Amino acid sequence: MNVIAVIPAGGKGLRAGNVEKKGIATPKQYLKINNKELIAYTLETFQKNKLINKIIIAAEPNFFNLLVGIVNHYKFKKVKLIVEGGETRQHSVYNALLSSDANDNDLIVVHDAARALLPDAVLTKSIKVAKEKGNALVCIKAKDTLIKAHKFIDEYLNRDEVYYVQTPQIFKYKDLLKAMNKAFRENFIGTDESMLVQRIGKKINIVEGSVFNFKITTPEDIKLYERLVKNSNN
Repeated sequence: MNVIAVIPAGGKGLRAGNVEKKGIATPKQYLKINNKELIAYTLETFQKNKLINKIIIAAEPNFFNLLVGIVNHYKFKKVKLIVEGGETRQHSVYNALLSSDANDNDLIVVHDAARALLPDAVLTKSIKVAKEKGNALVCIKAKDTLIKAHKFIDEYLNRDEVYYVQTPQIFKYKDLLKAMNKAFRENFIGTDESMLVQRIGKKINIVEGSVFNFKITTPEDIKLYERLVKNSNN
């Protein structure tokens, strides 16, 4: 059983505040934080993890050369393929799947490029759970008071039953491919892979994540990430 990481990096990252470079807006995953591209931090985690066999990146063609430079500079030897991203995350992951040469029972580990502080322990545990049970979804339990509202409060939700979904999300190749084929046949676009896999009747195993594994989305997130990286280097 091979374990193949798929890193969708095709997003434009508009909420994070793009930087114009040679007329092209630079997505957040390529921004340099402490002189290192954000995606390089993410790739480093997967490169170092002993359970990962191969890494595939899905990205916009405009950034292929930049990615190749990053991969070569940091010697990310597990990166075997860079494929063209699609118009949605779902399309990007699908393109990576079709190019993966995976076998039915190989594990596909999908992880957001912008979740650059994934603890190795969380990655390792989620892979082990997926090997044993067939899939794994990294989440953290809600701690805040949660409401459902439309301008005014409609109801309070039971936070004991609510999780914040993170990545990695890990599935057998055959299950994820089946789920994606079904979604495209039905013109369904999900927000993540777990939503698609649940639609083919699979029960999904939850693995506890980490508050540090947040998705860098806004300028405030970037500032927080900079602080965390500086503190970890001190």
